[in-house]
Amino acid sequence: MATPDLDFARDFPTSEALHERALHVLPSGIAHDSRHFQPFPLYVERAQGAHKWTADGRELIDCGMGHGALILGHGNPAVVEAVTRQIQLGTHFSAGHPLEVEWAERVCRLVPSVDLVRFTSSGTEATMMAWRLCRAFTGRSRFLKLAGHFHGWHDEATVGAGASLTEPGTVGFNPLGVTLTKAILPNDVEALRAELETGEYAGFILEPSGGGMGDVPLAKGYLQAARDLTARTGTVLVFDEVVTGFRFAPGGAQDFYGITPDLTTMAKALAGGLPGGAVGGRAEIMDWLAFHDEPGGRTKKVTQQGTFNANPLSAAAGIAGLDQLADGSVQKTINERTHRLCEGINQVLQALDEPGTAYHVGSLFHLYIGADCPIWMEGDEIKGEIDLARLRRGMPGQEMFRKAMYERGVDLFHGGGLLSIAHTDADLDQIVSGVESTIRAQRA
Repeated sequence: MATPDLDFARDFPTSEALHERALHVLPSGIAHDSRHFQPFPLYVERAQGAHKWTADGRELIDCGMGHGALILGHGNPAVVEAVTRQIQLGTHFSAGHPLEVEWAERVCRLVPSVDLVRFTSSGTEATMMAWRLCRAFTGRSRFLKLAGHFHGWHDEATVGAGASLTEPGTVGFNPLGVTLTKAILPNDVEALRAELETGEYAGFILEPSGGGMGDVPLAKGYLQAARDLTARTGTVLVFDEVVTGFRFAPGGAQDFYGITPDLTTMAKALAGGLPGGAVGGRAEIMDWLAFHDEPGGRTKKVTQQGTFNANPLSAAAGIAGLDQLADGSVQKTINERTHRLCEGINQVLQALDEPGTAYHVGSLFHLYIGADCPIWMEGDEIKGEIDLARLRRGMPGQEMFRKAMYERGVDLFHGGGLLSIAHTDADLDQIVSGVESTIRAQRA
């Protein structure tokens, strides 16, 4: 892909200056690995609805939306009101509080797999808890996951999540701990069957959208096969719904696809855009977190602490957010808009005779431009070869394409993004127009 004529230093001087300062106090000048960007990342000062404004005063349509947390958009009035009210009452009581009960009741009511729920401070903590619960419940030690699927940054979750499809995607991991987790290729039902029938695995965890927020979709029928095989082998099936939870449907991807796991991990939309996570599931599994002090009760339990578990501010935001997501109308609208966006981009690609495709799973969309694109959309279905290595690498020149879209007032997120209810038809038209303009500029 040709390099467009961009001058980042000229167009975003304040961001460049902030990054120079950040380099003195933050490793690589960033607080999250995904914000690493050359020659420097953009810095944002404020946001509202589906738009945000950089420190340089440039307005951008936001396709990142809090890494998926802001399904209701930036500054949702009900969420702002709830947090404003709660912050005057207190932010930490070193005790239980009414809002944590109300929040938990909503989660249990909405998510099909959840009889009981325990809150954490992040999605990573939620998957850590899921690992531990599976082992306590089954008495087994090994854990199975899919290559390319992301479940946070703790040691075992990083196996098969980086450049390698089998090794941890980091250095500094515990070499003894990671040997108990194995990553296999997604969409290979026979490989899954062979592993699970060993009877060695406590749990099998996956992103029901497909790996990397759906950039590598799961083949039709794979989720049902996973449900059948885990049930038959006594393996706990864990859906990592940190991204898809409450986004695909009120009850998440399991509601959307009609397949119920044993445990579910959640974050992002769960807390209305504030920090917060949770793990929930079948009562007999979640009961390993409970105290049993009666005679003959269990003498050992899964322990869990966390200073900010069910923090009152996150609980207030979560309740306000989930109440707006409970009837499914928000999700239905966003899913339809995402489909419309991909259709618009694909029409542009076709009109320009440009190889590639825009594809989506629910309200997660991805753009792949290049003659080596292995998949395409037909209606709501993804067709072609779901090539793990190729799709995980992303389209050639993806970072340069993102830079060009910045110039056109759009911030793509990892070559695509997530929509919110705040995105309007005008926003979608501008994204489509930006893609067309960028392709034309690169050709020129």
